[in-house]
Amino acid sequence: MNRKDFIITSTLTAFGMSTFGTIIRLPNGTFNGDCDTTNDIMGPFYRAEAPIRNDLTYEGLKGTKIQLKGTVYKSDCITPLENVLVEIWHCNAEGEYDNDSKDYNQRGRAITEDDGVYSFTTILPGKYLNGKLYRPAHIHYRVTEANSKELISQIYFKGDPHIDKDPWASLEKAKLRIVELKPEDINGNLMLNFDIYLQDK
Repeated sequence: MNRKDFIITSTLTAFGMSTFGTIIRLPNGTFNGDCDTTNDIMGPFYRAEAPIRNDLTYEGLKGTKIQLKGTVYKSDCITPLENVLVEIWHCNAEGEYDNDSKDYNQRGRAITEDDGVYSFTTILPGKYLNGKLYRPAHIHYRVTEANSKELISQIYFKGDPHIDKDPWASLEKAKLRIVELKPEDINGNLMLNFDIYLQDK
């Protein structure tokens, strides 16, 4: 292995270990790792057959608009997956889910192309009481692909004061699903990136 290849491989491995888990280069030149995205509860508000759409906003919708995007990868941690169905759903800014209307508000599905990328335009979810405690703001995911295990999960937001006491967001396995909102451009649009790593069946 020459110096350039060593640096590239070492950098990739270090990046994988610090961000996702461990990535190992196998003798056949492929990669394997333990970067899989952890699961979370589905919750009681899932609705099947939400529309295929990327924009979940509409006229009169209250809340802070965000751009949610990411890439879905195979279990080797580096190969993008196409034809993955990515479903998201969440409450509105007042903490209410649309459980009945034909509009399927704050619910959508997207299918990745060959680059594995998905994206949604939506709003920052509000919060609601779960017993005596507020659940931290969160977005639900259901991710399905023919050769991978189905993933049901949630993402949370850095700095949310309700994470520490939440029975799910506070778990060790949720740490890599607590994401940071970042300004996307000079206009103040907010973006968050959440890459998804599936496990083989």
